[in-house]
Amino acid sequence: MSRRHQNFRNYRQEQRLTQNRVIASAIFVLIMMAVLLARLFYLQVVQHEIYQTKADDNRVMLITEPPPRGLIYDRNGLVLADNRPIHSLTVIPERVEDIKTLRETLSATIDITDSEWDDFNNRLSEYRRPYQSITLKSQLTDEEWAKISVDLYRLHGVQVEAQLTRYYPFGEAFAHAVGYVGRITANDLQKVDRLVYQGALFIGKTGIEDFYEDTLFGQPGLSKVEVNARGRIMSELERQNPTPGKDLHLHLDARLQQYAHDLLGDYKGAVVAIDPKTGGVLALVSKPSFDPNMFVQGISYGNYSVLRESNSLPLFNRAVRGGYPPASTIKPFMALAGLEYGFSSWTERYFASGFYQINPGGRRYRDWKRTGHGWVDLERSVIESVDTYYYQLAHKMGITPIHNFLSRFGFGESRLLDMYGSSSGLLPSSEWKRAKYNESWYPGDSVNVGIGQGFMVATPIQMASATAIIANRGEYHYPRLVDKVGDEPIEFDDKVGQLHKITLKNQGHWERMVVAMRKVITDDKGTARRLQGTEYSIAGKTGTGQVFSLREDEEYDAEALEKRLHDHALFMGFAPAEAPKIAVFSIFENGGSSGKPADLAKLLFDAYLYDDFPTRYDYLKGSNHER
Repeated sequence: MSRRHQNFRNYRQEQRLTQNRVIASAIFVLIMMAVLLARLFYLQVVQHEIYQTKADDNRVMLITEPPPRGLIYDRNGLVLADNRPIHSLTVIPERVEDIKTLRETLSATIDITDSEWDDFNNRLSEYRRPYQSITLKSQLTDEEWAKISVDLYRLHGVQVEAQLTRYYPFGEAFAHAVGYVGRITANDLQKVDRLVYQGALFIGKTGIEDFYEDTLFGQPGLSKVEVNARGRIMSELERQNPTPGKDLHLHLDARLQQYAHDLLGDYKGAVVAIDPKTGGVLALVSKPSFDPNMFVQGISYGNYSVLRESNSLPLFNRAVRGGYPPASTIKPFMALAGLEYGFSSWTERYFASGFYQINPGGRRYRDWKRTGHGWVDLERSVIESVDTYYYQLAHKMGITPIHNFLSRFGFGESRLLDMYGSSSGLLPSSEWKRAKYNESWYPGDSVNVGIGQGFMVATPIQMASATAIIANRGEYHYPRLVDKVGDEPIEFDDKVGQLHKITLKNQGHWERMVVAMRKVITDDKGTARRLQGTEYSIAGKTGTGQVFSLREDEEYDAEALEKRLHDHALFMGFAPAEAPKIAVFSIFENGGSSGKPADLAKLLFDAYLYDDFPTRYDYLKGSNHER
């Protein structure tokens, strides 16, 4: 064999190459181990708390438990707004594999409306804590509960929960005063703390329920529970019980409220009764009304449309928002204004013919009594409700003194302390007319305001409050519905919570006016003489408010008019006249010149002062808590 074909191996070179490869591999392994240990240190030590929290999130869940809502009582301890247990069908979306399939399965088991599914989907799209259940259907019947219970084992994420729901045991008679709660909407969540209301179903919508929402709601509870991989609760780790909302005790007298509601009969109208010594509202009735329980679980579109489109406006709170011409019930206030500014006196006499003219040969502003009243003084003008006396008085005074004086009684502003949406009515002025119509104020405008017509508008709550001021001889409290929160008297801002006084140049005018209003009942020509014969004294004033204006030569003929065009019938009064315990304003829409409002007030006086209601109201006596 030739040397050319011999192959020599370099063992030293191969050994060196192997050693280099081993060293490089070892260095690489050491570097990777160092990186791995560094990463492990970073995860286990540096970011320990972060990953511990994430691990807990996989097995620990926070569940919000809404608090029981505070109850609402009348002055005698009768529950007006209660909480009742119901069973509701709820869904935890995180545990549901396919919502569409679940919908088909549930809809085949019990009746679930499209509206209920729409509400569920809306709440599903809103912010909430993970694994927070969403109510799909409330108030399951026993049959529905049984059907669902049979299939619960295969309905992942579905459960039947016991919940508390609001219940109004006396329905429509209290709807406008107490108000109602309803399902929380997306708009509601914009106004409240979302975390606090997580899991809550209801929120106050109107009345006391709305105004005192923060007080009635309370504080939610929290449960920290351990869950498995499927989200099923395995154990409860921690629990913070919810704090119930505080109870409210109203000035409202349930028997008086229901009695006033029933006495209105089929008429539209309002009744407000006030305790003059406290400003507490004893009754606040608006009719027609509605059943507030319809709104608690969510009213159907059809039922809501019926209420909303009704010509009788059952959803409209006439007691605090209804604007009416005060008509002749304004005359005692006008008389006091004339006395205060020196435009009239108790002794000055005026010849009241059947009409009044600003200028000779001008328009005739007619008196309700076409033949006139003859010579009358101020007291007689109140007793017989002499229109022409107040025409000439208002003409002499002009609108500025009228506006300034009546504003002291709360006309033209909302003074009800604890209800949203109370109207301010309208106390006109020359500035108001200029801004509204770009017109000057005319003497004829003042003449109309002098008998509570024309531009002037007042609400029943304003009229009742103003009546209480006369009853108290100038002292008054702002009207309020709530007396106590829990066992503590309600506290308002010092500006409105304290006693106020209207001081006249001659304080004796208050008593003289009460005497005149007393004679409205006792005098043979008094416009409310039908109330004679009570063992206690009543002071009052009747009124007939025009719904439309008559031409100068036109006469009012009720029989020729539609019912909706009939005059409104009004009455304001208080009793006993010497030391009043109750002041009432009532209005019967389109009641004409009937004495129904006065009759209603007398029946309320009898029942309240003697604590002698018809026996059919015995169920409203309450627990007779000490006050």
